[in-house]
Amino acid sequence: MLHEPLQQQLARLGLRGAAEAVSRLPITDEVVDTLALLLDAEGLHRDTLAHARRLKLAKLGQIAHPADVDLRTPRGLGKTRWQQLLSLNWFKRHQHLLLVGPTGTGKSYLACALAKAVIDQKKSVRYLRLPRLDDELSTVQAQGKISPWLKSLARIDLLILDDFGLVPISPGHQPLLLELLEDRHQRGSILLTSQLPIKLWHGQFHDPTLADAILDRLVHNAEVVELKGESMRKLRSAEPTSGSAE
Repeated sequence: MLHEPLQQQLARLGLRGAAEAVSRLPITDEVVDTLALLLDAEGLHRDTLAHARRLKLAKLGQIAHPADVDLRTPRGLGKTRWQQLLSLNWFKRHQHLLLVGPTGTGKSYLACALAKAVIDQKKSVRYLRLPRLDDELSTVQAQGKISPWLKSLARIDLLILDDFGLVPISPGHQPLLLELLEDRHQRGSILLTSQLPIKLWHGQFHDPTLADAILDRLVHNAEVVELKGESMRKLRSAEPTSGSAE
């Protein structure tokens, strides 16, 4: 019994051989306590490195923390609603989340804050800003790496597509959005932000059949948050300098 917690710690760190051997060793209480402290430190070190890797992989558009989200400025997002989003139930159910509203209402910041919450749960995130997606896809296509690119994104738990509709995706690249959605069906979530009302999304695609397929997979399995109000940047420019976040 003395060795059981120590064995569990070793096993969690992937040291299964050591976990099996430790029960056969004549270890004193003092040694067990010392080893437990060392293993806790190793576990914390590994968690810190893994968290840093997930943040680097995410390539978030901005640094955002859930606790810094401004819930005082009227924009259709109250404390209860924000806490519901932070529970990540939509993410755990592999649903998509659509943040829709006028420019300046903090959609990108909210997306990055939610991404931080997902990363803190030891899940992977990747941020793509759609106005720059054409350039990235052109580079990937020129290198003949579209298939590996799609496969790498399919392994991501949460994919963020920021600023949909700000600049139309080129017709040649639009089918890849359908591929992204297909790869994530029942396996991962998409968090999409857009200034355009959902009713105008269909017109962003050159092929109506392709538009139907994309929107069917994106919208019908999604939680929608409609933000409203004036630009928070405009409101803050009229206020005394403060350090508050969006």
